[in-house]
Amino acid sequence: MEKISIRQQYETLYGIFNEKQWRIYVALEAKKYGRGGISQVAKLAGVSRGTIRRGIKELASGETYRPGDRIRKRGGGRKKISDTDPTLLADLEQVVFPKGDPETMLLYSSKSVAKVKTALIAMGHHLDDTTIRKTLISLRYSLKPNKKNIEGKSHPDRDLQFAQINSQCKLFEEKHNPILSIDCKKKEPIGNFKNNGKEWVKRGPKGNEQENETQVNAYDFRSLAEGLAIPYGIYDRLEKQGFINVGLDHDTAAFAVESLRRWWKEYGSQRYSLATGILITADGGGSNGVRNRLWKRELQTFVNEIGIPITLCHFPPATSKWNVIEHQLFSFVSMNWRATPLTSLAVILELISHTTTQSGLTVTAMADTHLYPIKIKVSDEEMKKLNIHREDFHGEWNYTISPQ
Repeated sequence: MEKISIRQQYETLYGIFNEKQWRIYVALEAKKYGRGGISQVAKLAGVSRGTIRRGIKELASGETYRPGDRIRKRGGGRKKISDTDPTLLADLEQVVFPKGDPETMLLYSSKSVAKVKTALIAMGHHLDDTTIRKTLISLRYSLKPNKKNIEGKSHPDRDLQFAQINSQCKLFEEKHNPILSIDCKKKEPIGNFKNNGKEWVKRGPKGNEQENETQVNAYDFRSLAEGLAIPYGIYDRLEKQGFINVGLDHDTAAFAVESLRRWWKEYGSQRYSLATGILITADGGGSNGVRNRLWKRELQTFVNEIGIPITLCHFPPATSKWNVIEHQLFSFVSMNWRATPLTSLAVILELISHTTTQSGLTVTAMADTHLYPIKIKVSDEEMKKLNIHREDFHGEWNYTISPQ
């Protein structure tokens, strides 16, 4: 059994006893040593002589501690600063949340403890940083970041649309027809720019620890970029397989459908050779949006090419965060290239293609150097020729395009 020192014994018991128990204990230890015991115990236990003397007085008067007794006398201990400084709380509230014009930007600003302290000193208060923090906590203030949770006003049929999507997914899964989640990832400038995140780097020799650090441009100006990468993603929900078509021109409906076409040629036609339909879940806006006419016209062309109907289920407004591709594909791509400058298209394709997970995700990336003109108009006559069947429930969200 390992021996412990007298000092370790005192440290252990100090963490167990309350204040009165501790005084009684060190007083008993001092009396055990006899003459000079107070000084010896004070040194070993790291306690003041006054505390030991007070414990000796309590022993002499019979004021030993019993469970349920008060540790301190009523009213004992340091007074609260709010008791000695009656205007502090009101002034603190005014500093943290200024009253006045609700349009002022100051109302929404974040103030550090140092700025709060400076403002309170100007008002005649004298207190340290720790007191300010404790007072703010007692008033139920806390440090919190902004959270991206508010997407907009929720549609009254939101839950019904989710039920519609789930029922369609079950039907397509039973027939082992592909279920695709699609979206366009955030556009990335190509060049030696800072990429968020950290990576493990071996330190350089002593005195030159920054030798192996990656150096990037100080400014992220678009004019310094060699181009703009537009990653359009397609996630196969049944096979947990991702496909990303990286364009360099514009994120248009033609680009979105071309991404689907490439997925089908590279992967889908072999894996789903017996498919009788394709289900796509997508956001309601952007290049694959509900109101995008070019999206439907280009899809009709693609459907005619493969001879298989495509069913669309769009997410209702303000629910894009529920799109499966966001947290099953794009999030892992972002983690895989964190802290790595996207210096060229080749680097981007390499990083995307090496994205994997323990649950079995694999990703294929392809470069798309085609040009995709913007502002293409689709006439009413062209729309009437499309072979679209719309569901009774929100036909703008749920429809099937069949071969003409």
